[in-house]
Amino acid sequence: MSFWGQLGFQDSFSALKVWINFFFTTMLCLFLFWCLLLLGYMMVCLLKSSLSSRFIVEAQALEAAWTVVPGLLLLILAIPSVRLLYLLDEVGGPAVSLKAIGHQWYWEYEYSDGGKSVGFDSYMVGNVNEGSGGYRLLEVDNRCVLPYGVDSRVLVSSADVIHAWALPSVGVKVDAIPGRINQLGVHLISSGLMFGQCSEICGVNHSFMPIGVESVSPMVFYSWLMN
Repeated sequence: MSFWGQLGFQDSFSALKVWINFFFTTMLCLFLFWCLLLLGYMMVCLLKSSLSSRFIVEAQALEAAWTVVPGLLLLILAIPSVRLLYLLDEVGGPAVSLKAIGHQWYWEYEYSDGGKSVGFDSYMVGNVNEGSGGYRLLEVDNRCVLPYGVDSRVLVSSADVIHAWALPSVGVKVDAIPGRINQLGVHLISSGLMFGQCSEICGVNHSFMPIGVESVSPMVFYSWLMN
């Protein structure tokens, strides 16, 4: 969850989200380092300038440097970024499959593993009582459940208009498109409660179809699924 005054990302519930946070933090530090370095160099040159270069009309070495160096920096950024994109798109061999269907304006979930089909609708809770631990505009009446420590697959589609199933703390987001099934891989690393929202403008009640996910152990998950 996000809290007031929080400067960083939400706590990570997946290994890929940990790497995304690490990549962002590393690149931000490098960017600030280069900005401060260039700013310091410009200040030193301005303070020590004797106006001896005011008649120079070209500098081939300088132009080559400020073309090559940014290109190398972009290449350094691109390699881990593309690797993360491919890892986010990898599903692997999932042990659990969850079907999420977007409606105006609620989510429908269905499990079909273990030879038993379990389905339910998930609506936003209108009034959250104080002290109940719920979050306004994020709490739902029926949360979907996923096990941690195993590979899971989420199949996302829509019954009417384009929605989007997004969980920031897991680092996943996929569009729910009518007539099409998109899939994403989820590998949770710890137990907890995660909240997300539809991140596609799907109508007048777009902001009132939140996503609630509980991460539990595989034993608890299969016991819940069978019972």
